[in-house]
Amino acid sequence: MRSAHSATRSSLKILLAAELALAGSGGIAAASTVRSTSGQAFLLTLGKPRQVGSTVPSNGDVNPYGVAVVPETVGKLARGDALVSNFNDKANVQGTGTTIMEVSPSGTVGMFANVGSLRAAEACAGGIGLTTALSILPGGWVVVGSLPTSAGGALPSENPAGCLLVLSSTGQVAETWSNANINGPWDMTAVTTRSGADLFVSNALSRPKGLNKTPPVGLCTVVRLDVSIASGHMPRITSSTVIASNLVWRANKAALIQAPTGVAVAANGTLYVAETVNSHITRIANAITRTTAVKDGTSTLSSGGWLNGPLGLVLAPNGDVIAMNGNDGNAVEIDPAGRQVAKVTLVAHGAGDLFGAAIQAAGHGLLFVNDGTNAIDVASTR
Repeated sequence: MRSAHSATRSSLKILLAAELALAGSGGIAAASTVRSTSGQAFLLTLGKPRQVGSTVPSNGDVNPYGVAVVPETVGKLARGDALVSNFNDKANVQGTGTTIMEVSPSGTVGMFANVGSLRAAEACAGGIGLTTALSILPGGWVVVGSLPTSAGGALPSENPAGCLLVLSSTGQVAETWSNANINGPWDMTAVTTRSGADLFVSNALSRPKGLNKTPPVGLCTVVRLDVSIASGHMPRITSSTVIASNLVWRANKAALIQAPTGVAVAANGTLYVAETVNSHITRIANAITRTTAVKDGTSTLSSGGWLNGPLGLVLAPNGDVIAMNGNDGNAVEIDPAGRQVAKVTLVAHGAGDLFGAAIQAAGHGLLFVNDGTNAIDVASTR
């Protein structure tokens, strides 16, 4: 089954380091030759996609969602490898996947983690169902979102639902994070800071406090989590701030849920969010320092056009935003001025095939999950 699928801070936080991506046979068919304001469109430099490796582990999990590129070798993590999170179990029930796979650039595949159960001290409302929210923090800490479903793959009634799992560099669960601002963590990206990292989490199930049932539609948020990382200690959340609100989520039988998915941070601190339901990209200025929430619809980078149910987002080496369409298998590149400068087909007739994406180490290509083949693919620069 293929899914059809989101007080003034210290001035030191303005010193944004690089984003941690640590977030078909038809080939690439460019539909535009418009040049980006920041140089040639990155998508137009890519060759035909090819499969890097299968993401199906020994337990049969399917539906790869999140992708993160390893920035440094530590523990089981090897620099340049990609981590991939699986959302479905062997029976193809959504929100029940428990595995994270590690895939080398040459296609060697191994299991990084299998989070089959949690200790009592590591509670996660509803259980385990790994999502696209996947980032690697300094020191090799891996953070992954969990949005577990209830019987038969139904949306959970818990409010808030799910949590963030913090894994060591050897793939062991070290702790879980949950609070009122983490409600169905659907996607995530991270940037390094002087004290550790900032995590930007798009929620899929934000609901009013006290509502212990799940309606068919709602409005959700993006939260910034400030994380302190010190040698010899586990990471810890020092503050939690909602920086975007009124983004639409909608229950969907084929996709489980459609909600704001991809998040990507530009070098100037602007956060971009893929609003899947209404096919637009929301722009959140000063995301690293802001203390108030931007309402969806008040600041839009780009809307409609080639965007068709955008899911994963990634920042290209030239500073453009690349959106992975959930409804047609295309990737769309948007420059900082909001112009849609290129469209390529990554998976021909690929509705439901694309989700998470990342830029290969040194910017040599675009890595992306292919839910149709349960694999990770790459389109390399020519």
